[in-house]
Amino acid sequence: MTDSGFKTIAPTSRRALLLAGAATCLPRPAFAGAQVEEPLADAVRSAMSAAIASDAPPKPRFESIEPRLAYLRWLGEMSERMKRKKSETQTRIEFLETLWYESARAGLETALVLGLVQVESGFKKYAISVAGARGYMQVMPFWMRSIGDGQVSRLFHMQTNLRFGCVILRHYLDREKGDLFLALGRYNGSRGRAEYPNMVMGARKGWLMPGQA
Repeated sequence: MTDSGFKTIAPTSRRALLLAGAATCLPRPAFAGAQVEEPLADAVRSAMSAAIASDAPPKPRFESIEPRLAYLRWLGEMSERMKRKKSETQTRIEFLETLWYESARAGLETALVLGLVQVESGFKKYAISVAGARGYMQVMPFWMRSIGDGQVSRLFHMQTNLRFGCVILRHYLDREKGDLFLALGRYNGSRGRAEYPNMVMGARKGWLMPGQA
């Protein structure tokens, strides 16, 4: 113990600590993205393909001033919270605008989708999981073959990735009759286990607007 009250560290211990610290700075693989490939009924495949193919621009339009103001408040609040994750303002705003649009399009809560992105990829556009899933929402390549055009590289395109992820989660919610716990587990390939749904729902809390529960 030194005069300052801090314990001295042996050289070998120092080296171990430095190695451990360096390891924490290395890029980490994405957490999940191990959806299981399942045969889709023709009607389901057609519906999902249509949902993917529709190419409306991710710019919201509002019929009155109140929802527009609510959207702008959300955008400002989320942009402030996301500064450490995406420091470039224009990139951050474009990401949030697109995520809001794709979440609303699929009938999903934005805080839920933000929580899922946080857990899946840590908001890294080019994240790849050990299972081979890609992008913000860690979409497995087989989805591009099943309901897309087969170009797996497009899963690194922001809007394509967010659209696929939201459509897939919506599909799982419908399959599970609205049971979010089971739908999230299915999204992760761990249906029935609590770890992943709990992580996403925990992350979701950090993206709720004031007054939301």
